Amino acid sequence: MNRRIFTATLSALLLTGVSAFAQSSAWTIDTNHAQVNFAIRHMGVSTVRGSIGGVAGTVVWDEKNPSNSSVTATIDAKTVSTNNEKRDAHLKSPDFFNVEKYPTLTFKSTSVTNENGKLKVIGDLTLAGVTKSVTLDVDGPTAPQKGQGGKLVTGMSITGTLHRSEFNFGSKFGSPILGDDVQFTIDVEAGK
Repeated sequence: MNRRIFTATLSALLLTGVSAFAQSSAWTIDTNHAQVNFAIRHMGVSTVRGSIGGVAGTVVWDEKNPSNSSVTATIDAKTVSTNNEKRDAHLKSPDFFNVEKYPTLTFKSTSVTNENGKLKVIGDLTLAGVTKSVTLDVDGPTAPQKGQGGKLVTGMSITGTLHRSEFNFGSKFGSPILGDDVQFTIDVEAGK
């Protein structure tokens, strides 16, 4: 008898999780569980890594028709960190992020596609006042699970590369000093 109740309860929970993605639904990015990690070559001999927090926004997900999905997000440029105080202060200066004038980065998707089972999101990234289109590869979203307080949560990892020269970002520092390619990963948890 207890086994039947357990089986029925488990089935109901599984169906609830699956149905959470059965139609278009909005998910709010959890700022406490989202971060951008980046890497850039320095003088062609080493890689500098850093992170940016304060990721906020909304993901609208339509599992049946991903092209109806969208993402809008902001990232707090003032949180940039490479674990080096002097370098971080320089990154926040007008030479790079210019956080006094441009305290946030923004992203707004323009299309979402599913290519061979892999999601791609194309959208407009605004970095230090310059807006350009970027293409992002998405690993996820994961199947929803019940998080703290019983609310449903999902997660995804987004990767991409941007070219500093396209954004006029750190233009005083050419490729011999800083690589043009900035590789990044955005890890996101979102709740409903």
